[in-house]
Amino acid sequence: MQPAFSVIFLTTLIGAAQGLFLALYGTEVSGLGQLGAQESHQFLFIGSLVALVLTALGLLASFFHLGRPERAWRSATMWRTSWLSREVIALPIFMAGLFFYGSAHWLGLDSTKWLGAFTVLACLTLFVSTAMIYASVRFLQEWASPLTLVNYLLLGCASGLTLATALAAATGMATLVLPYASAAAGLTLLAWVTRAASLVRNARLKPKSSLQSAIGIKHPRIVQKAQGFMGGSFNTREFFHGKTTELLRSVKWGFLLLVFPVPLLLLGAGVSASSAGILSAAFLLQYLGLLAERWFFFAQANHPQNLYYQTIS
Repeated sequence: MQPAFSVIFLTTLIGAAQGLFLALYGTEVSGLGQLGAQESHQFLFIGSLVALVLTALGLLASFFHLGRPERAWRSATMWRTSWLSREVIALPIFMAGLFFYGSAHWLGLDSTKWLGAFTVLACLTLFVSTAMIYASVRFLQEWASPLTLVNYLLLGCASGLTLATALAAATGMATLVLPYASAAAGLTLLAWVTRAASLVRNARLKPKSSLQSAIGIKHPRIVQKAQGFMGGSFNTREFFHGKTTELLRSVKWGFLLLVFPVPLLLLGAGVSASSAGILSAAFLLQYLGLLAERWFFFAQANHPQNLYYQTIS
């Protein structure tokens, strides 16, 4: 498939925001760090604000994927059958939950746990809806797997917790740095295992269709010499990335390095040195890796029509 950078930024930004919020709410519910009331309100407000900004940036990026942005509201009308419609509904609800949750902490109110519980439901619904947009596409075998949902959830939570670690260090919440870093490392390791499992699975896939079944001819040897129609078409532009195998291999090894081992090393170094700069670098490099991971996720999906359009002349 042709990766759309608007969707890449949308899914990675809101994933980090969702993971950050879950870390914040877990901190409040568990009493992690034994923060005082004022410290807790201040930190959770700042964290909620950061999560809201990331989500808003992701939403803004998504509009660049629309041919007619003024008609975006229509995408929510098929919520009974469409995961995309459910995502469109869940995203603003999650943003509203973040706004009211953060505002309640800013005002020092006592109702924050109830607001947080509502926002958690919206957050999880958004995770599922976003992942199922792709996992439910059965004819794209690389996406049609439970690992798609698992990876979206784990990668979002891992990046969100890495961001929470950097945020705790930058705001002077020293008691939260080690628990956050430990959780971020654990989720990053788990995401490493599940993402590697999806790569192994996808490498073993074989197309269910063939050139013979595509054109209805059973001859054992069919070779396409030209596409015709003077070159490219919508099909070849939209459903194929046009990049070389060498570039895909480089992107794959690049994200495997940036998303997993590099943040783990920087988390350990940042905690040991009590350095907000190193911990911030851990998140930034992991996020850059996630951009590459998401690009590869889309590019690796092999649309069945590419069996037919093998040659562009």
